[in-house]
Formats: sequence, C-alpha cells, structure tokens
Amino acid sequence: MSAIRVMIVDDSAIVRKHLTDLLTKAGISVMGAAADPLFAMQRMKADWPDVLVLDVEMPRMDGITFLKQVMAERPTPVVMCSTLTEKGGQTTMQALAAGAVGFVTKPKMGLKDFLEDESNGIVAAVRAAARANLSALKRAMPAMPKPGAARALVGGQEAMAETTDRVIAVAISTGGVQTIESVLTRLPRTLPGMVIVQHMPANFTASLANRLNGLCELEVMEAKDGDRVINGRVLFAPGGRHMRLRRSGAQYVVEVFDGPLVNHLRPNADVLFKSVAQCAGRNAIGLVMTGMGDDGARGLKEMANAGARTAAQDEASCVVYGMPKEALKHGGVQQVVSLEDVPSWLMQAARAPVAA
Repeated sequence: MSAIRVMIVDDSAIVRKHLTDLLTKAGISVMGAAADPLFAMQRMKADWPDVLVLDVEMPRMDGITFLKQVMAERPTPVVMCSTLTEKGGQTTMQALAAGAVGFVTKPKMGLKDFLEDESNGIVAAVRAAARANLSALKRAMPAMPKPGAARALVGGQEAMAETTDRVIAVAISTGGVQTIESVLTRLPRTLPGMVIVQHMPANFTASLANRLNGLCELEVMEAKDGDRVINGRVLFAPGGRHMRLRRSGAQYVVEVFDGPLVNHLRPNADVLFKSVAQCAGRNAIGLVMTGMGDDGARGLKEMANAGARTAAQDEASCVVYGMPKEALKHGGVQQVVSLEDVPSWLMQAARAPVAA
C-alpha cells in the first residue's frame, strides 16, 4: 500500500514542523505544509493530497471557509486540528457539517509536548481519514455552487461559530473623554481587543489615544486601515472617518474609510456595531455609554441578535443619558451597568463561554 500523502495547513511554524516529524515517523508522507489556505491551494492545484490536516484560526482565510471550498471543488478527507475543535464544540459541529471526517483537539497549554506524543491521536485520525469512502463523501455533501475563485470566499464576512479572540465594541459621545479614561485605566492588558467610536472632530482622537496610551496598561491607538484587533489593544475610530470590523481569515482587522455622514455623524457607531455583528457575531461584546442622540442603538440590537453580550451605562453615572436610553428602547441591551462596574462587567463577559 502506497504511503498516505498529507498536506498540513497551519499558521504556526512550530506546529507544522512537529506535525511533519510525527507523521513522517509514522510512515506517512507529508507532501507539503502551508501557513494559510491560500498558499495551500496553490500547492494543491499542482499536486492534490490524499488527506488534509487543517487548523481553524489562520490569516487571510479561516479553516472552516477553506474546508467548504475544498469540498465544493474536490471532496477530500479532512482532519481538523485546532484548539477550537473540541468534542461536541460548536466549531467541531460546523466542521463536521461542512464535510470534515475527523478532528483532533490541540491543548491550549503544553502544545509542544502534545505534538511530540505519538499517542495524541493525530496519526490514527489521518489513517482513518485516508480510508474514507470518497464516493459517499461526495454524495453526502450539500449542493453548493462551485466557487470561481478564492477571493469570493476570502471576502465572506459570516461570523465563525467560535474563535479564541473576542472583540469589544464601544459607542460613546458627550462626556466620553473622562468616562472612557476611567474605564480603560482600570483594565488589564489581557483584555480582548476593543474598538471604539467616540464622537470627536478630526485630529482630536489621535491626541486622546496618545494620552490614554500613557495612562493605561492597554495599548491605545487611533486606528489605521488594516490594524489588527488583538488582546490588549484599543483602537479609536479617527475623528471624521468611519471604522468597521472585517475578518482576514480568522483574524479581526479594522477598515477605516471616509464615506458619507450617517445620521449626521462620521464616525458612526451603528456602522461599527453592524459590522461587528456580521463579522464577530457571538464572539463580540457591545457597550453603549454616555452620549447625546441614538447612535449605536440599532447596531447594538443587531449585535444582540447575532449572539453578542451587550450592555448600556446606567442613567445615574451618565453625563448625558441619550445613547444608552435609546439603546434600551431598541431592545439591544441585555444588562445595565454603572460606570464603576463597567471594567468588571467587561472582564466577566470576556471570560464567559461563547453562547450556543
């Protein structure tokens, strides 16, 4: 029997190396290892593997999207290997529904030892996948249009069921300078990435971000187009420009753009919140704080509908109780929180498991 030919797709060079060593030692031929799905597809078009070992959280295209592309183009046995592919987990169910034939859960701690352990189940999963009945796999796949190019899927913004990253989105206006300072200065660097629309004129947001960066454990910046949303980083929408969230693979980045005024505002919090609902879904946390008007109310409702955890600042601690009041009226607020309790609420929401 000829050796099983495997392609490994994982953005970690350490994982690629250890998986290659593990499979090679077991007599399995690793024909290639790619850092992301787009590199992998280039290799695969010239030489298609028998089995794919696929991570989920990668740049440019996430593993679930790539899995769907592979199954639409040429059904192939796929073993998912990720910290997210836990038994019974949402991402595992998503992968199996898309056509994966097996999964192995990477541990969050002790990864190197796990990958060097020959009894970790990866070799067995690859061998089992290689015996999969491809005819049955093709018949079992739901009908879907064959994608003409990878760009059609890279541009997809449907939220993943679960990621290891969370995104916090905040809308704040009148009275916001002192309010947001009191929150950010009490938060640790382990906080999930935060994106903020603060209604301020052009040039003022850069000064505000620089000042807060010197006061906080967090990295506070005025956002630039393409900046990643990562733990410990706070990105303010630049005054006079809109900001929205988008996905690059499984990573979150911001898009900063001009565009027309929305409800007489630029930046506009609804623009940000609606993009967060679409891209991050239940992996997001939304908060509306002090401010005049109703910006953020509709977007927060969309975030709540998408499974995000949401809150509004209470009336007693608001300088102007306009935006939180309207958010409550629109039905997007799950919890009302005092300014004093906002930091603890954010940390609690960040630690909570993603809602089913």
